[in-house]
Amino acid sequence: MISDYISGWDNSEASLRPLAFEHTKQAIMVLDPKENRFVDFNLAACELFRFERHELLKKSVTSIFGHFTLLPQLIAFTEETLTKGQAWNNEVFAFDRDGEKIQLDVHAVHLPYQQHDYMIWSLVDVKDLELRQLNKNADKAFRAGLIEWQALQELFIDSDTGKHLLLSSVGDGIYSINPQGLCTFINPVGAKMLGLKPEDVLGKNIHQVHHHTHENGQHYPVHECPIYAAVHDGVIYEGIQEIFWRVDGSYFPVEFTSTPVIRESEIIGAVVVFRDISERLNTETKLTQALNELQHLKSRLEQQNEYLQEEILQDNQYHEIVGNSGSIREIIEKIKVVAVTDANVMIYGESGTGKELIARAIHQSSHRKQHPLIRVNCAAIPAELFESEFFGHVKGAFTGAIRDRAGRFELADQGTLFLDEIGEIPLELQSKLLRVLQEGTFERVGEERTRKVDVRIIAATNRNLKSEVQEKRFREDLYFRLNVFPIFAPALRERKEDIPLLVRHFSKLISEQRKVPYLAFSQKHIQELQRYNWPGNIRELQNVLERAMITARHGVVSFQYLLEQEIQSTMSHSIALHQVPIAQVNILTVEDLKALEIQNLKNAVQCCDGKIFGKDGAAHLLGINPTTLISRLKKLSIPY
Repeated sequence: MISDYISGWDNSEASLRPLAFEHTKQAIMVLDPKENRFVDFNLAACELFRFERHELLKKSVTSIFGHFTLLPQLIAFTEETLTKGQAWNNEVFAFDRDGEKIQLDVHAVHLPYQQHDYMIWSLVDVKDLELRQLNKNADKAFRAGLIEWQALQELFIDSDTGKHLLLSSVGDGIYSINPQGLCTFINPVGAKMLGLKPEDVLGKNIHQVHHHTHENGQHYPVHECPIYAAVHDGVIYEGIQEIFWRVDGSYFPVEFTSTPVIRESEIIGAVVVFRDISERLNTETKLTQALNELQHLKSRLEQQNEYLQEEILQDNQYHEIVGNSGSIREIIEKIKVVAVTDANVMIYGESGTGKELIARAIHQSSHRKQHPLIRVNCAAIPAELFESEFFGHVKGAFTGAIRDRAGRFELADQGTLFLDEIGEIPLELQSKLLRVLQEGTFERVGEERTRKVDVRIIAATNRNLKSEVQEKRFREDLYFRLNVFPIFAPALRERKEDIPLLVRHFSKLISEQRKVPYLAFSQKHIQELQRYNWPGNIRELQNVLERAMITARHGVVSFQYLLEQEIQSTMSHSIALHQVPIAQVNILTVEDLKALEIQNLKNAVQCCDGKIFGKDGAAHLLGINPTTLISRLKKLSIPY
């Protein structure tokens, strides 16, 4: 607890400090940004987040305010507060006990205390602010309306010269009618709007003057006219957006109010106030267009951020190519040569050799580094979703397309698109991919609009694409389009001299990420690692190091046991497959496997009562993407 976050109180009032903090209706919290923890809350803050105080104190700040894409915004807001002494933001988002997302208006103050930096946050739910403002505006409008109409009634009843002069100076159009609908008064502004002089309107049927037809030319019957209706039933009528006609045949949009004037329980006429809203409608149209454009840009940025967050969470969270072997030096030289160009690059190599790391290095060394590097794992995309993932789709293009979505090519515009496992792309989609590479144009699924992009392609594969071309499983023209500048990522067994550098690099990384003690491995340990052939390459090395550091006791570790486990596990699995007699092996046909899959999918859907999405949905139960599950259900004709 910080004892003095409220200052300026004398000693006699000191006991009021905790009471004032605790019982104010404004939600207030004190937090420690460096330790990522909460220090204290008042009752209003606990009610806002629906937690008990002791529960909130156990949580980190980022667990409430830093969920996924919200973390960069939280960091920026904290830095602004610490730098400027205070900060304000009305787009701070948090999650309450039920997981509901709350938009907050937050005013933060930097509070240095005993050589430590704290912050005091004052929070208001934006929905509550908007509701209070709406109630205030409605009440104000109601009170103003009563005063205005009372004044108009008096002006109409007592139409002496002074009051007519007052009406003549009003900026809105005003006229009065008698019970027969004839004009008895019109101010100069109203006559000018209609393109007439006041004397041309007096005594005329006002409906025939300016309100006789709709915008499309359709007749507007007198008995449907809300202006006249006020004279008949004594009720106030409003026209939110109708049209009035000018004498020259043109028209303009208006909003108007027709108010009956009553004297001694008798309706003696009505007062009509109208306003030209042309400029307002034009402004609203421009604003709507601007908002739509902003929404499009916001949606694209959110999706880019979503992909970038996925990239941050990848296992290989390092940004340097580690090694000093001849093959690594050759790769670095090739990167320097090709990065400054826009040439397409094809990276060959086994799984786990760092192909993605090479792609990142090329992107970061290019002129496109200020724009995103978008990664697509072609092996992880269901065949029926390839086109949507690459080119995007519009709302309603297929089942599950609940909103417009930009594809990976559009997100990578002006940047780089890394196509991992390029050999997995279906043959029928390769022609569409070739078109984008050649012309730089594509269409979203379900849309006819042609879009243009400027994207640099870096592809990677562990297959022999030349053989794939010969076997007619990969288009030859696409192969030559991608294979402009090939780079080969060597297997770890071919550059074992880099193992000491890799061990040092991964040890520091694992120590920071997993919060385990750092180990300085001996030469004996390194030699053990170099005697192993590493079929899983660098990824396997990282896994072995991580297990070794976690299981080490008192700084003592042995790789021999871990490596033997890897070898024995592989050999045992192989031996087990070869030693079982064929007669004892239950072989399933393709039809058996299909029937088994259908039954399994049906069981999952029934178990979840037909629910597909969410934590309690069938997709989560099966461990697959919901859209993938829906596609399989449709393909296998399984009802859901």
